[in-house]
Amino acid sequence: MLLSRVADNLYWMSRYLERAEHTARLIDVSLNLMLEQAPHEADLRWQRTLRSLNVPLEDTPLDAYTLTQRLTFDVGNANSIVSCIAAARENAQHVRELLSSEMWEQLNLLYLHVRRTRLDDIWNDRPHEFFRAVRDGAHLFQGITDSTMSQGEGWQFIQVGRLIERASAVATLLDHHFLDQPPSATSGDNAGEYLEWIGLLKSCTAFEAYCKVYTADVRPEQIVEFLLLNHDFPHSVCFAAIRLQAHLHGIAASTETHNAGRVTRLAGRLRATLEFGQTDEIMDGGLHTYLEQVQALCRQIHDTIYQTYIAYAIDRELAS
Repeated sequence: MLLSRVADNLYWMSRYLERAEHTARLIDVSLNLMLEQAPHEADLRWQRTLRSLNVPLEDTPLDAYTLTQRLTFDVGNANSIVSCIAAARENAQHVRELLSSEMWEQLNLLYLHVRRTRLDDIWNDRPHEFFRAVRDGAHLFQGITDSTMSQGEGWQFIQVGRLIERASAVATLLDHHFLDQPPSATSGDNAGEYLEWIGLLKSCTAFEAYCKVYTADVRPEQIVEFLLLNHDFPHSVCFAAIRLQAHLHGIAASTETHNAGRVTRLAGRLRATLEFGQTDEIMDGGLHTYLEQVQALCRQIHDTIYQTYIAYAIDRELAS
């Protein structure tokens, strides 16, 4: 069984890297949509982006430059891209012996890239290139991890961190988007609303995959179905829940932890909530309430992972 601190480092290394990649996508989409939106629409989108990333709105100017700086390079913002990648690297440093040399090299390259970049260097001509490099760097780390690391308990904790962060982030993004941009009878025809729905799909790398299922008929209820309930798309909440339960089962089996049943039951509840959900019932019953339930289950799973594998192990060692 892994030491609790090792499991903690691997789990948070993965969560922070997923958070940085998610933030990079949201900023890149917002900057691109500004070219086609009226100023007040862009302001609303930035406000929604801040809320979905849990960044306080107080005293925050809504100009794109200031917001991009705060969300990307501000070390005082614990959820900025540079802060998340630095935190991922710090956690990786503590478990360096468990990572492959290729994993450490890729994470270090990504860290050095964001640390030596300044907003003024990229603002005028290539912000998209920078944010794509962040996304590609996170994807490359994930691929290298799957290709070079033994897929035992440590690898499972990396997957759990990434999946629970993804499920929570996409559910939060959907919630804020539908609260601010409720579907109207003209959602498919209004140009401004249409751009917002496209932006939501692109924020989850989902536009092309969505079009393969529904063609280019962008409808809010179909977006909910795809990003929330689709079993096959990697950035859907249901996909993350299915894989999360499988990896938690794997950890429980390899560690033989006697009280692991609660966390696997919670993961099973999250999976069942999504796997058997029906779009019309969710929309009729209140999407916000449903998404709050999903987010609450993600928080409970996180807390129970700590009680089961991290805090519990520490308490046990102190008692021995």
